[in-house]
Amino acid sequence: MAQQAQHEHEPLNEGVVFHVHDVTKVYQMGEVAVHALRGIDLDLFRGEFTVLLGASGSGKSTLLNILGGLDTPTDGHVLYGSRDLTRASEHELTEYRRFHVGFVFQFYNLIPSLTARENVAVVTEIAREPMSPEEALGLVELADRLDHFPAQLSGGEQQRVAIAKQPDVLLCDEPTGALDSQTGIVVLEALQRVNQEMGTTTAVITHNAGIAQMADRVIHLADGHITEVNTNATRLEPHELTW
Repeated sequence: MAQQAQHEHEPLNEGVVFHVHDVTKVYQMGEVAVHALRGIDLDLFRGEFTVLLGASGSGKSTLLNILGGLDTPTDGHVLYGSRDLTRASEHELTEYRRFHVGFVFQFYNLIPSLTARENVAVVTEIAREPMSPEEALGLVELADRLDHFPAQLSGGEQQRVAIAKQPDVLLCDEPTGALDSQTGIVVLEALQRVNQEMGTTTAVITHNAGIAQMADRVIHLADGHITEVNTNATRLEPHELTW
């Protein structure tokens, strides 16, 4: 399943958003070296909905953090378009995260002192082609919760506010992990809507194999390796998933 190596002087194939080549990540835990990723090769494409599937410790969160510029690999290269994130300065990574990437974590990552409208506005006001906070929240069916603070929103509603921030790339780490199945479906519907209507490249990591059925592609990870890549001929709707 490994992709062909991409030489630095060659243009990326049209539609490739991320090109990951031979990425390894080693954490030093005292005297023990923990190999979180072992030679990962992967392309992610514009507008694609990808699920990264694997058990705890498989490397999926480490890979997501590297894609999002929150962590750097020990070796290998990660290209976002023509930009090599592995050679970027901390300032450049901050700009990359600010202008291009949105994160949806298991526990919401909203600013508690800001309303839903203001949390979304933090991002839409610096976007190059912004959607208004009202439009963005309407897209995830929260138009009636604009002026509510995170503490006044349910877990599922807080996740949908995070999704409404409208980045070029949406990276989601167990977005339904803290939710019951009914609320989780509503959150997955919001992810699907943003992916399909806005063309947002979306990567979701999960250990829930049922969610994989709504993806374009499913990347299986185990022990820091990509073990299998599957393409879904037909994507299921969130309400059709078996949890």
